[in-house]
Amino acid sequence: MAKTQPITVACKLEVSNTIAKEIDETLLVFASACDWVNQNTPNKMTNKTAMQSLVYHDARVNFGLSANLAIQAIRRVCANRKTAKQKGRKVKEFSPTSISYDARIFSFREKDWTVSVKLLNSRQRIKLLIGNYQVGLLKGKDPKAATLVRRKNGDYYIHITLDEPTQPETETDRVLGCDLGRTDICTTSERQSWSGKQITDKRNHYAKLRATIQKKASKGTRSSRRRCRELLKRLSGNEKRFQKHINHEISRQLVNNAVTNKQAIAIEDLTGIRERTNKKPRSRKDKRLSNNWAFYQLRQFLTYKCVLAGVKLILVNPAYTSQSCHKCHVIGDRNGKKFTCNNCGNKCDADYNGSKNIQALGAIINRPGGSGLSCKLNAEVQYIQLNLFDSLGPLKTPHKVYGVRE
Repeated sequence: MAKTQPITVACKLEVSNTIAKEIDETLLVFASACDWVNQNTPNKMTNKTAMQSLVYHDARVNFGLSANLAIQAIRRVCANRKTAKQKGRKVKEFSPTSISYDARIFSFREKDWTVSVKLLNSRQRIKLLIGNYQVGLLKGKDPKAATLVRRKNGDYYIHITLDEPTQPETETDRVLGCDLGRTDICTTSERQSWSGKQITDKRNHYAKLRATIQKKASKGTRSSRRRCRELLKRLSGNEKRFQKHINHEISRQLVNNAVTNKQAIAIEDLTGIRERTNKKPRSRKDKRLSNNWAFYQLRQFLTYKCVLAGVKLILVNPAYTSQSCHKCHVIGDRNGKKFTCNNCGNKCDADYNGSKNIQALGAIINRPGGSGLSCKLNAEVQYIQLNLFDSLGPLKTPHKVYGVRE
């Protein structure tokens, strides 16, 4: 059986005032049902079947939900508890912003480009307002799941889930190393680079604009404060959407290049980098720019695009990748974008130097049969000992060993 990868298609809905009121009522009741289920079941319970046997009938009676909407509310609570447990948090209250649907209470009809969804008191067929991109993805498909969403600006969307067939993973010993950063969003081992200047300028622009508006609101009249709030609401999301668009473009080009050249892609595993860097003394501006760095979003886009295209994605430990010379493997001096090796005299762009080291680590992990220097910690993340450089050349200082279980 061919493997598939779920993707989501966001489609705007053409909603009348009457249907909008019923959707809002359904969202409110669904969120209230989720809160009630969360409060009336054992805190550690995450099994859907066990939870359903406890509260299914009461949830239907108390909130007037249909059978499947009640089940979806229980599943939502279980899913949120599992996520919260992974992050070491508690489940907060549920907001009336979305409802999950399965094939029993949702259907898509290509003939007139409409969807049918179950609401609190009726089942409504709603027209989709979509462009050629969504039409191309949905044409000839029979989706079985979706999520109805009300956005902050009051628009209604349906996020339709499609199971796209994936390509078999290409076996190759060629690796494209990618160094992620803020000055340059991504630099590859083939000297391709995407500058982060436009994103930094955009972030600085919006930060200054928000500060100006908030200052005026704090000193203005009641009407001027209202206008400032409306302006901030209108600007909300612009910066986020711009960053998302850039990351989509970069990830698409990287995957297309890897497919064309029959390469795997190696990137750094930067998990926890914000927690580590925020402990260091930094300026307020530098902390803002660092915390707004969307490297994880780029990694997510790369992950699903690689799965669909059959490209292997390798994660390596980032320690010393930007400080070690990619030619002689000795720790050199990095000053901003410049890297200098005092051992062999190598001078080059620091991000390019890092991408070459990431490429070398990825190639060793990707070597058929393994290298004996890497260990697999789980199904997604693989690490390599950075002291593999010991056998390749003289070291200025000994490397710390990573990726080894005690």
